[in-house]
Amino acid sequence: MRSRGPQALAEMVGDGAFALRELALRPHQLFTADAAFAGRYREVMGVIHELRSAMDALEARAVTAFAESLTLKKQAEARACAAHEEGEVPPTRTLLRSAANEAVREVSMLIRKSPASAAHSLASQRRLVTDMPEMLTALASAKVTSTVAHATARSFAPLSPAQRREADRELAGRLPSLDGAGAQTWDDTTAAVIAAADPDGQARRHQQARRERHVTVRRGQHGMATVSAHVSALDAALIRKRLSHEAERLRAAGDHRGHQAIQADSFADTLIGREDGMEPLTLDIGVIITDRALFDPRNGDLARIEGYGTVPAEGVREELRGVFRALLADGAEDAMGPDGPALRATLRRMYSHPLAGELVGVESRARAFPAALARFILWRDQTCRGPHCDAPIRQTDHIHPHSAGGPTCLDNGQGLCAHCNDKEQQTRSVRRVGNPATDGHLVEWTSHAGSRRITRPRALTAPEPPRPSTASPRRDETSPRREEWKRRRLRRRRRARGERQRSPSAGSPETPA
Repeated sequence: MRSRGPQALAEMVGDGAFALRELALRPHQLFTADAAFAGRYREVMGVIHELRSAMDALEARAVTAFAESLTLKKQAEARACAAHEEGEVPPTRTLLRSAANEAVREVSMLIRKSPASAAHSLASQRRLVTDMPEMLTALASAKVTSTVAHATARSFAPLSPAQRREADRELAGRLPSLDGAGAQTWDDTTAAVIAAADPDGQARRHQQARRERHVTVRRGQHGMATVSAHVSALDAALIRKRLSHEAERLRAAGDHRGHQAIQADSFADTLIGREDGMEPLTLDIGVIITDRALFDPRNGDLARIEGYGTVPAEGVREELRGVFRALLADGAEDAMGPDGPALRATLRRMYSHPLAGELVGVESRARAFPAALARFILWRDQTCRGPHCDAPIRQTDHIHPHSAGGPTCLDNGQGLCAHCNDKEQQTRSVRRVGNPATDGHLVEWTSHAGSRRITRPRALTAPEPPRPSTASPRRDETSPRREEWKRRRLRRRRRARGERQRSPSAGSPETPA
């Protein structure tokens, strides 16, 4: 297939697409619901996920090859035209722009996306193929989704090709710890490897993004609209917390509107100046930053804002400089208002795990987590610790239930949303795994069907790289292709064994399935 060229590949993929389309449109008895087939359907879903990831990686290579081939075609046409008419060959930059525009238009019409969306897809796919081989491998082997891969490629846009390759290698080393990570955890990890690859550009990227703050209003359906404000991360976290507090206050006072509806109404009432607008209120929000990043942001560490996630350290330093300048200026009380500073800074010393980079803390004997310990868990976990869940933390959960003897301590606690807090009914087991002294806070979630995911808090600092094993691995242990081949062969043997057990034996009455 590799030697036969793209035409043979198109024919093979086309035949497969036709067969799958026919099965989807006319399945007949293929997808009949049967309790005995639950495991088989789960296997089908897993294989479809693997196929989709492989096709996404294949599409990235095809789109990149198409764009590069179009560029070569444009250059050849320009040289031929110049030789025929004795003119000058257009500048390379002009040819590249023309080829890129034509490729974007072609991709836009093929995949039915807007030209702007197609341009973003083309750029991210080109970065994956040319500068991010580790992420492309993870996509092809279904270790990450296409959404994560393309979002990571877009985040790597400000980096140089060499910096992208360095960040790609660093991110590949962290893939095992991101097995159960949600989108926000991926974003934070991506931001961390970008800061490590280009620490000097962190402040520049923050200032450039700050200059692009704006407000947009987008039309919605059924007479509604969406208002978006692109503001600093600290302001956004304060806005979110203020609206949430107002909704909780009104709900406690007997308001029957939903939590989100009250937030939207309070947001509109306050901006427009209606009588129901919110009154000024002092808010307490946690900002976690290492001492290194506080005094020297070029070291690459990022800061974290409670309820938001990671931000460049320069953004936090800028806010703190504003506070201290106002406090040291003459007439500071008048400048900051009659009630004192609009933003106060209270420093608390916390400690992180020496290897995993996670926050560590104290223990309690009560069944309910004390307020200080619950907030520490909120700072450590940031978002819900359920696999692939990014919802805000609503409850502090005992990993090993308190009713079964689980202690109320940091090691046995995790922050969960309301849905994931029902884990005892949704899963087969949720338990602590690993060595806390070396691995940090690892929690393994096992579904009733046997799927396993391991979640961990977001590291405040870069975790230590894994130590190389002293034993020489066997060939079959280091070859992903061989491992995948062995797994598929084992599945086929199990399937054949099950079919033999259901088939009637020779000379004996039919055995019921």
